[in-house]
Amino acid sequence: MKKLNTLYAWLLLLPALVLLVSFTHAPTILTVWDSFFFAGRAGQPARFAGTENYLLMLEDEVFWQVMANNAWYLIGTVPTSIAIALMMALWVNSKLSGRSLLRLAYFTPTILPMIAVANIWLFFYSPEIGLFNKILDAVGADPVNWLGDPDWALPSLMLITVWKEAGFFMIFYLAALQTINPELNQAATLEGSSRWNSFRRITFPLLLPTTLFVMVNAVLNAFKLVDHLFILTKGGPNNATNLLLYYIYENAFSFFDTHYAATLTVVMLIMLMLLAAIQFGWLERRIHYR
Repeated sequence: MKKLNTLYAWLLLLPALVLLVSFTHAPTILTVWDSFFFAGRAGQPARFAGTENYLLMLEDEVFWQVMANNAWYLIGTVPTSIAIALMMALWVNSKLSGRSLLRLAYFTPTILPMIAVANIWLFFYSPEIGLFNKILDAVGADPVNWLGDPDWALPSLMLITVWKEAGFFMIFYLAALQTINPELNQAATLEGSSRWNSFRRITFPLLLPTTLFVMVNAVLNAFKLVDHLFILTKGGPNNATNLLLYYIYENAFSFFDTHYAATLTVVMLIMLMLLAAIQFGWLERRIHYR
């Protein structure tokens, strides 16, 4: 009977396992394998390259610029999105009139497709007719080429990401806030604790499991949210907004160097695993599960 139950359990898991292996594990193994080959020329098969692709990557100036861009993109979007999401969740969780409409307004950017969002913000950033430059003109300031100036292009993309992601992360914080026993804060108030001290000592520690979940997702999004690059900048000007996943796309589908793209993909996977390990190793020790 026990063997029959075990077989039944494996049969139930089989469809999910087939999909997991077919679309996750097998592509990962093939990508690592492809990274050790050079593309064949004139119909010739691919040639074994060993670690040559990785050595070429270390000498690739564009790769290092892309890595720097992605680092700044991560630093600029992850903490900001989480902080704004937490503040919004605290606000809409309080007793205020019209909070349902406010929650909907905050969450609306999340349900919009990234291509639609990019086109909306393209109107804001347009040099001549853009909303932001119209506001600058109204106050007598010089217009800014938001997407054409290397100094402004990447921060402009960060603003779009924060605007879109904060509402999504707010939902998780709002759900977590509603599971906290209000008697904890009431008891702290009776003891003379300030609202800030109650938040720092009670609310925020209880939100750490949610913070870990949100942080992991925010870091992943910092490496995969590049849809807007296709519409807004194409990685320009002069690779000022080129991010790692978009650079992988360029090498695979614009330059047709799939083996070098596989090498970059392996590097991205290793980076994501290291970042996840750091997050779980550092933050999970400070988490109080209940």
